[in-house]
Amino acid sequence: MTEPKALARTAGLLYLLLVVLGTWAELFVRDSVHVPGDPTASAANIVAHEALFRWSLAADVLMAVTFVLLGLSLQRLLHHVDERAATALLVFVAVGAGTILLNLAFQAGALRAATDPALSDGLALLLLDLHGYGYTLGGVFFGLWLLPMGYLALRSGLFPKPLGVLVVAGGVAWIADPLIAFALPAAPAVLRDVVSVPTSLGEFGLLLYLLVRGVRTPVPACT
Repeated sequence: MTEPKALARTAGLLYLLLVVLGTWAELFVRDSVHVPGDPTASAANIVAHEALFRWSLAADVLMAVTFVLLGLSLQRLLHHVDERAATALLVFVAVGAGTILLNLAFQAGALRAATDPALSDGLALLLLDLHGYGYTLGGVFFGLWLLPMGYLALRSGLFPKPLGVLVVAGGVAWIADPLIAFALPAAPAVLRDVVSVPTSLGEFGLLLYLLVRGVRTPVPACT
């Protein structure tokens, strides 16, 4: 296997691990614990599933580390195409990973508030809500890294051009989501669902291509 293909497959595996860790922590743990508007139920859920809640926090820590490793792999794979764009990709990934870790302070605080009798259930719910807001705002950097990634995919010849377009569209959609969430709070929920479609198509398309195909051949040798 050539070095570019090995790098691409490595990036694909890291991308898959990132998705699995993030999806499990956010959708299967926090969403099942968090009961919007009900502090008593939310706090009770945290206490009842304390070990699982702690593991979801650990999963997000590992997700942040995996995100940085993914950025390093893609930067190495694509730096010969455009050094500045590849550097921008890595910077946005690093900042995005940092926001994941910073946002976990709210989850850790919610755990502390729910399990400490001296603190209130209302505080636990507030911290869970703040974590949710932070997750939405973090979408800005989840989107920003996809913009240089899509550009590099288009320029490199290593990926199909339609995939590059989808990745760029996914990046724009990631950035649009928090704008809609905070600027248009009364907008129908379906609007955010529609906006998330390009994100899903772009990211899962890139993930599958890296895993299954790696990169197109022949490819320029990495230096």
